[in-house]
Formats: sequence, structure tokens, C-alpha cells
Amino acid sequence: MGVFDGLIIFEMANSHQGSVEHGLSIIREMGKVARNYNIKAAVKLQYRNLDTFIHPDYKGRADVKHIPRFEGTKLSYEQFSVMVSAIREEGMAAMSTPFDEDGVEWCQSQGLGIIKIASCSAMDWPLLEKAASTGKPLIISTGGKSISDIDKIYNFFTHRGCEFAFLHCVAEYPAPLGHLQLDFIGRMKKRYRGVTVGYSGHEDPDDITVPMMAVAKGAEIFERHVGLPTDAITLNAYSMDPGQAGRWVKAIVDAREVCRVKKEGDKYVSQEELDSLRSLCRGVFAKRPIQAGQAISREDVFFAMPCGEGQMASGEFREGMAAGRDYAEHAPLYEKKAYTDISLARGVIHDAKGLLFEAGIALGSQFEVELSHHYGLRQFRRTGAVIISIINREYCKKLIVVLPGQQHPMHYHKVKEETFQLLYGDLECVVDGKKTHMQPGDTQTVLRNSKHSFSSRAGAVFEEISTTHVKGDSYYDDPAIAKLDLMERKTIIKEW
Repeated sequence: MGVFDGLIIFEMANSHQGSVEHGLSIIREMGKVARNYNIKAAVKLQYRNLDTFIHPDYKGRADVKHIPRFEGTKLSYEQFSVMVSAIREEGMAAMSTPFDEDGVEWCQSQGLGIIKIASCSAMDWPLLEKAASTGKPLIISTGGKSISDIDKIYNFFTHRGCEFAFLHCVAEYPAPLGHLQLDFIGRMKKRYRGVTVGYSGHEDPDDITVPMMAVAKGAEIFERHVGLPTDAITLNAYSMDPGQAGRWVKAIVDAREVCRVKKEGDKYVSQEELDSLRSLCRGVFAKRPIQAGQAISREDVFFAMPCGEGQMASGEFREGMAAGRDYAEHAPLYEKKAYTDISLARGVIHDAKGLLFEAGIALGSQFEVELSHHYGLRQFRRTGAVIISIINREYCKKLIVVLPGQQHPMHYHKVKEETFQLLYGDLECVVDGKKTHMQPGDTQTVLRNSKHSFSSRAGAVFEEISTTHVKGDSYYDDPAIAKLDLMERKTIIKEW
């Protein structure tokens, strides 16, 4: 599991009120919540060296926002260290948001596993430089930042090789529902592929619909301000008490279970679901007596419910299919759906188009498609590829779609030199005996006479840029493939 996966952050901020004992009480309450729901939890503190953070002329000023609160809740490094130890004893991770370089030093000296960057500091480049230099995983809130700002932050940390995550955030305290813009989570996940995206909320603490919706939008990290009210302490309008925090966590846990895909790379369909739908399907029945061997026409049958066990459903019927037995009038038909090369090819095309849709790749209108099936169409999903030729001049461009579990056998070219760039999915490429596991964006050049093959576990789309493609310039190691005529191992698709 990655450092950010499923992380739920309880933000203490200044809720400790400058009292270590009160801070410890908050930590203990959040520990109970974490254990109750068996979550991966962290308590986050805030670090700033108030001796230098506040300008000398502004110290003690009550007319400047935040200064009285910062000064009135000041804790020393040693006092924070006591709370860090308590957080760990409660089985949670200790985190902090440093607002200055001294705060980053405190994070390092305490061995905190993650450093959080607040929205107000997300473009404080000197602070970001210091945080990046630690080599620690970073979480950056993006409240008040435009897409252009977030692009700059993304590139800053990417260029420095940092492991980091983004939190969608609306920096209003409390934040009105109409300002939350949860759809932006989806855009961030698409724009910053490979970066974990979460949600830092400041809405009404009693609202549990927002975190559930954020889960549905793809948020993986969650953060909220928490505190502990007493006779003398009243929480602000955006902080949660332990009861609210528990209900908030439960909402996240429930939403994750509701949204979780139960089968990797596909949609899980239970037998109960199949049985339920089968009971509503129309079955195929003989309208008139049908003899074994007779070609069954649409006029020979009718469709009605119920559809019995093993009976042909209306969606499986094909005009002209041969009857495998005699059928009396009104008898249910028990024929099996015939799989032809045409139906197999159509299924492959649908799956290939689906991968392209999922990858966000548009083909335009000028292209040619062929199915490369080295052992026949019946074995295509095990061995082969969908080859989409877009340009073939002195230079050539193709898109290759590799279906899940499919491999393309070892071969080489005498005339063509080519370079692959993986656009989507996973690809294992073997060139002259060297195996490379490619990630999106990776390239692999194949020189003339270099033997190569490729395969994919979950499906892939890659671009092939090469010199001019020449028919018959593929030479296969397997004699069974090598002896085939080109027309025997390729099917040209006219209807896409």
C-alpha cells in the first residue's frame, strides 16, 4: 500500500488551544475513531517559529487577523514532540504543516513521515524548496489556486523527483456547499495522472453527504479540522467534535465500499444479479413445429417470458441457425449461440474501441484497421494485436491496441526501424532478449533485424513511429506462423 492510499487526516491546527493536555485529549479521541473504523489515520499539527514568523512590529497586535490566535496558542518544539509521541502511541501517523523553514526542520528532526503544505503556502517557493529537499512525501492543498497555478506546483515537485499528492480544497471557513466544486477532483485526476488526489473539507461539520460525494468523484485522501469542546472551549464553525468526526469517517468508509470495484479490470457481476435478470428475460419458443437440421427463421419462433434454465434467450437468437433437435409448437428452444469469425471479430473491435475511449484517444476519420491473428481468430485474444495504420509515407504512424492478457509473438523486420511509445495501460516489451516493463510515456526503439515481442497484462495502447511500412517485412521465430501467407494471419476491418 502506498503512503497516501486511503489516508484520513485529522487536522488539529490550533485546536489544542496552547495546552498540551488538551491536545492529548484530542489525540486520544481521534485514536478511538480510527480504531473504531479500522482506518489509516493521521493527526496533523501546524509548525511555525513565531519568533521570526511574525514581523517584529506586529507582535502583540490584536487588530491583525490570526496574530492573536497564533500567539495565544503557541507551543514549543518540546511540547509538540510530546504530542507526536502520543499520536504514534495511538497507532496513527504524525504529520505537520510547516509555515516556515524552521517548521520544516522540526518535521525532519521529529521524523514525521509526511509533510503537508497549506493552501496559503502552495506557491511559497522558498518554503516549497525546503520541503522538497527533505525527500519526504508531500501533500499540497490547492485552495484558491487556479488550474494554471496547480500546473506550476505540479511541475515544481515533478522536476525535483518528489512523491506528492494534491488536495482539492475551498479555503473558505466554513465553505458554502455551492462553492465546493467537487467535479474539479475528476479533472485533477485526469490532468495529473499518477498523482493521488484528495479532498480537504471546510463545510458544515454535520454534513456527511459531501465526503461521500468526494469519494464518488475519486478523492483518496480526506482531511478535516477536529477539536474537543469543553465548558470553556467552543469549536469554530468548520471543526468537528469527536462524534461528528466519527460520523464523517463512517460516511467515507461506507462510500468507499459502495464505490469499490469488486473485480480488477472489469465489473463484477454476482450470480444473484444474473439470476434476477434471467427471470425477466424473454426466451425463444417455437411458433410452429421445427425439425432437426432445419434453418430457423424469425417467422418460426416467438419471444416470451419466462426464459427457462438452459433455454435460448431472445438476444441470442440468430436468423438461419440450424435446429439441433425437433421442437413441437410452443416448445422452448435449447440451441446454443453460434460463434463465427465475424462475431469474434466484432467483439474484438468493440473491446479495442473501448480501450481507446478509456484512454481518451481520438482516431479521426482517416485510418485503416487490421487484426493481426497469428494462430487464427479463435486464438486472437491470446495472441495478436489490433493495428491501426494512420500514416504510411517516408515515415509511418500506427496505433497498436493490445487487449488484456494478449501477446504479440517474437519477430523482426529487415527494412523497417520503429519506436514504440506507450500511451495507455501496461506493456512488457522484449527486444533482443532484454525485457522492459513500460509505463505510459516510456519509449522503446527497435532497430532493423532486432527480434522483439510485446504483451500486456491489463491492456495497452501504444504508438508506433517508423520508417515506411512494407508488406511482408515481418519475420517470425515460430515456423507455424512463418509458413502462413500474409492473408492467413491478417483480417482487414472495413466497418469500425
